[in-house]
Amino acid sequence: MKACVPLSSTKSLSRLLQLSSTLTPLHIHSLDCHSVAGGAASEPLASLQCGRLLQSLTNSRSLGQGRRLHAHMVASGVLLDNTYLSTKLCAMYAACGSVREARVIFDGIVLKSSFLWNVMIRGCACGGSPLESLLLYRRMLLKFGRRADNFTYPFVLMACGDLCLVEVGRRVHSEIIACGYESDVFVANSLLSMYSKFGQMMIAHKLFDRMPVKDLTSWNTMISGYARNNDPATSLWLFADMPLTGSRLDEATLLGVLPACADLMALKQGMEIHAYILRSGMESNGFLVNALIDVYANSKFIVGAWRLFKNMCRKDTVSWNSMISGCARRGDAAESLSLFRRMNLEGVVPDAVTLIAVLGACDRVGAMRFGTSLHAYLIGKGFENRVTVGTALIDMYAKCGSLECSRQVFDEMPMKNLVSWSAMISGYGLHGRGREAIACFDEMKAKGIRPDEITFASALSACSHTGLVCEGREIFYQMSKVYCLKPKVDHYSCVVDILGRAGDLEEAYKFIMNMDAKLIADVWEALLSACRVHHNVELAEIAARNVISLKPEHIGPYVILSSMYAVDRRWSDVERIRDLARLNGLKKPPGCSFFLSSQIS
Repeated sequence: MKACVPLSSTKSLSRLLQLSSTLTPLHIHSLDCHSVAGGAASEPLASLQCGRLLQSLTNSRSLGQGRRLHAHMVASGVLLDNTYLSTKLCAMYAACGSVREARVIFDGIVLKSSFLWNVMIRGCACGGSPLESLLLYRRMLLKFGRRADNFTYPFVLMACGDLCLVEVGRRVHSEIIACGYESDVFVANSLLSMYSKFGQMMIAHKLFDRMPVKDLTSWNTMISGYARNNDPATSLWLFADMPLTGSRLDEATLLGVLPACADLMALKQGMEIHAYILRSGMESNGFLVNALIDVYANSKFIVGAWRLFKNMCRKDTVSWNSMISGCARRGDAAESLSLFRRMNLEGVVPDAVTLIAVLGACDRVGAMRFGTSLHAYLIGKGFENRVTVGTALIDMYAKCGSLECSRQVFDEMPMKNLVSWSAMISGYGLHGRGREAIACFDEMKAKGIRPDEITFASALSACSHTGLVCEGREIFYQMSKVYCLKPKVDHYSCVVDILGRAGDLEEAYKFIMNMDAKLIADVWEALLSACRVHHNVELAEIAARNVISLKPEHIGPYVILSSMYAVDRRWSDVERIRDLARLNGLKKPPGCSFFLSSQIS
């Protein structure tokens, strides 16, 4: 179509309407040449013609052209008291993401159809206004007496999930069951998505199992849901099960399962998925390549990650982040910091994820000067008020030896979350200032922030480093009895370490035997270390036997027992232990040290 053909021409208008099913901004360009003022040479578009154009603009998400058509309809009077066109106009604005303009049109329509309510609820839910979406839903039911249908509920559920309104979501689910819409695959998929956002994957899986029909979205939602909710093993299991049901894989499926492979360091599965991507011709998808880089970097297959990274035509921030964090996790912090420099030189703008990864690399090698420079950089870029960045700074300064700077960052944070408090408590513990750690822990609880397993591990570790036995016992009691959290390996090990450092070895042994910790090697290792410090050979032998049975490939218990026997001049036992280690193919590794060159620090 030639540009600037007047719409008053019957021939050009006919041609435009013929093309309306595949309308693009080029096709719409003729609207610019149509007189909005409605001059003598200009013929107003009819209602039906405007409706078809609005539908095409809705499909092509052409907001600017839609506004021009809106102006024409207002000027020509065709919009006046026309509910059909007003509804179409509202739908166009909502689809284009202009919720405010859609709401103005919506409020001006007296007789609102179910379609119009659904358009507005969907527009708000998808346009970043989930609370407004729920308020509209409630208003539709209570004030206007309209019933929700299978086109309403998916976006109401989306809004509940985005706002994490668990109780509201459950009530809506009850309404869906009462209305008989739970079997609708579109509604069921939205329920799966909502419950995965709530972190309630058990409920989501029960829904998934009883779905009469599962489509590709159902599988993708479950696979990505488990990956996001720290259950990568189930995500991978579902992915493996999916082809057996005849379901095909698409790019969304692979983007959902690759983070699970990264979390599990499942290099073999990651390579198999990589091969599938190559066979399917998806290798040009930058999101998939970034996800593969993350899998390889996390699995310490850094050669594969580098190969993908170097072959990328266009490296975005996510690509650089994957390599930077991958090198840091692998222990190659110097390379991580070098990559960050290269990233800046190539003009790629870092984001919060980049900065967190680089700060993590700084604390791994004690690069205090680089970390301080980075702190100044992120202040200049406006990142200092981000909770995640502030928390990374607290951790970096504490691990680099400057607890004062760590506390200053903590005090200056406008908002703090649980992770921020945990980082500060951990920092105090790392510096042997257990009483300040406990005070920080108590202050956090006083502010109504509920501690989790990581916070308790940080507090117990602080008690362990400073020999606060009574405080450690009390914190462990609070964890299991007050907050009903099940202790994990770190918690058991910390309690044993606390008791062991205080010389209460018998109590530590009884603690292990009375708790669900008898089959945890790390707990026995903590007791063995304490026995070495206090030279309790009898208990050391018990602890060593348990460590050897649980970690037969570990040389540590043999070395500790051998040295303890040597102190007592029990040379025959020393030789026996060394022979046993050799018989099991174990050898003490040579010592080594690490330093950071001046070019990075």
